[in-house]
Amino acid sequence: MGLDRNTITAIVLALVILLGWEFVIAPRVMPKPAVTKDKTEASLPATPPSMTAPGETPTPAEKTGAPEKRIRISTPSLDGSLTLTGGRIDDITLVKYRETLDPKSPEITLLSPTVSAKPYYSELGWITNDSSIAVPSPTTEWTAENPDGGLTETTPVVLTWNNGQGLTFKRAISIDRDYLFTIIQTVENTGEKPVTLYPYALIARLDGLGHSTTYLLHEGPMGVFNKASKDIKYDALKKAGREQIESTGGWIGITDKYWLAAVAFDQSLKVTGSFNHTMSGERDRYQTDLRTDGITIAPGESKDVKSYLFAGAKELQTLDHYADNVGIDRLDLAIDFGWFFYLTKPFFLGLRWLYGKIGNFGIAILVFSTFVRLLMFPIANRQYATMNAMKKLQPEMKKLQERHAGGDRQKMNAELMELYKREKVNPLAGCLPILIQIPVFFALYKVLFIAIEMRHAPFYGWIHDLSAADPTGILTLFGLLPWTVPAFLVFFNIGAWPLIYGVTMFMQQRLSPQAGDPTTQKMMMYMPLIFTFVLASMPAGLVIYWTWSNLLGILQQWILLKRAGIKV
Repeated sequence: MGLDRNTITAIVLALVILLGWEFVIAPRVMPKPAVTKDKTEASLPATPPSMTAPGETPTPAEKTGAPEKRIRISTPSLDGSLTLTGGRIDDITLVKYRETLDPKSPEITLLSPTVSAKPYYSELGWITNDSSIAVPSPTTEWTAENPDGGLTETTPVVLTWNNGQGLTFKRAISIDRDYLFTIIQTVENTGEKPVTLYPYALIARLDGLGHSTTYLLHEGPMGVFNKASKDIKYDALKKAGREQIESTGGWIGITDKYWLAAVAFDQSLKVTGSFNHTMSGERDRYQTDLRTDGITIAPGESKDVKSYLFAGAKELQTLDHYADNVGIDRLDLAIDFGWFFYLTKPFFLGLRWLYGKIGNFGIAILVFSTFVRLLMFPIANRQYATMNAMKKLQPEMKKLQERHAGGDRQKMNAELMELYKREKVNPLAGCLPILIQIPVFFALYKVLFIAIEMRHAPFYGWIHDLSAADPTGILTLFGLLPWTVPAFLVFFNIGAWPLIYGVTMFMQQRLSPQAGDPTTQKMMMYMPLIFTFVLASMPAGLVIYWTWSNLLGILQQWILLKRAGIKV
């Protein structure tokens, strides 16, 4: 699976197909539907009223300067708090993940309050089509039964609020040792009339991610509806304004490369999912939410609804556990396995298993890529056999080109085809093996890009983080010169591993048949240099994988050339 000339050509063609799908074939977001002002049940907004509020509403405590009342959240995986004003879960950091390699660096911040620099929070509650009924809002002051105990994996929290109209609202919030909150909302009606309420749960975020347009994975609003995934880019949602989907079960949220915040209801319930964009002052506000069908509570009756909030790292084993044991449908699709998921997920599982046995993710990459190459050996042999046969014909082909230089090109091509026929060589025979290898190439590449196990994972030597670019640079003599490279020279400060990759790619090209066209020959001569610059900013784990793959390809090609009696 090294990058010889034919493989490079195939990859370029595949990229053209990918971009063509994205801009020409892929379905576009539906335009924002009109919202009527008629407050009948049929026209009840699919999103909570807070969605259309002009900006973020400060809590009363913040208005008066009084300290905000919060309940501590503490588990082996999460730190943070929830606010009693509005009952939002809006302060979550991830205990097991740090911002940098320094173990003393801050924990990854996932959710943040509305008064923070980057608001990102979860809210749930009830909406109604009767404006005379008071329901909990972002400014509601909840009462906790045991505020000092905090929310832990062994101590749940119960919040209570009475609307003064005969309705008592309760929220029983529990959390496991990983990333899942379970919230049971109860409404007790002691009034004289029945009421109909609609439960909702949402994830809201101000701004987005500047790099969310990458084609390597999706970052932004997404969900699973009717067992199929649905995602929408930040920019597309900003243009559309709103998009709604009806489903039985499913979940919705916002995903980053390694982190996810998502909400779900009991999977037996029918829900309306909604992706929304509004402006909060001059900032973009993105919201994903679910609303169930209405629940009618008669006088003297109480009813409840169960919902979930996932706020944590996208660890496949954890996501699968929640899908299998809690029943949150296809939660593993939060990890963007891509088009070749039927290969990507097994590759992911294989790499994770090796990592557990070996203890070093970099070595696991080398072992796994070796195993994949062994599986692909029969297919690759056919490709190399065709390449070697072409290499044997290079002298004859060169004579033909010299004989017809500046002459009848059509006649030269006819003689070239006759040469192929006489020597029983099919120049296209190497294409099918390449096409078979392309999905494998992209699947393994995708796994290494999305695997959270590679984040901050060390290798050997100077590579302390396989998910970051090689930290060395040629302009500092790979760290021997203690000076800061000027910004205008950073592009040329290529690390050691990208340079090693470029050398291995050049060596592999030298073992491959040269293109007959002089222009193509010159283009291929510059490919190792171009790819060296391209890979300089990519994660070191990917560069190490490609370098190792090139070395395996060189060894395989050298052995086949020797067997064929071709001088190396």
